[in-house]
Amino acid sequence: MKESLYIVIVGCGRLGSYLANHLSRAGHSVVVIDSNEETFGDLSSDFSGFRVVGDATELAVLREAKLDEADVLLATAREDNVNLMVAQIAGKLFHVAHVLARVFDPRREQIYKQHGIETVCPTSLVAAALIGSVAGGGAVPEEGPP
Repeated sequence: MKESLYIVIVGCGRLGSYLANHLSRAGHSVVVIDSNEETFGDLSSDFSGFRVVGDATELAVLREAKLDEADVLLATAREDNVNLMVAQIAGKLFHVAHVLARVFDPRREQIYKQHGIETVCPTSLVAAALIGSVAGGGAVPEEGPP
């Protein structure tokens, strides 16, 4: 893997801005896409990447972000459907090698996996930590939280 990666982040909320700031400081080339320009205010003053205002489900916006050149796409929008759609487009149309998506609803993780998309589910992670703490290490049930 090359030292400096070209990373496109969809969503500039708490998670997206945190990732963008951290990855930019680490020397990676970062582009953040968000439909709400105000969210870019969460980027640090030393953020050296680019900002694209627009709907990441639109091909023109993804082309503006030069997704075809990206090594990694991180889909961190607040809507699972947006993350799934953008992740699919990144992998299938733009041939991004590493696509990761946040998914809030643990029941949807299987859909992402069927499309070959790597996921991180905050709901499952927190549930596992809490159950582990309460039950002394018990595992989260397969179906996830209700």
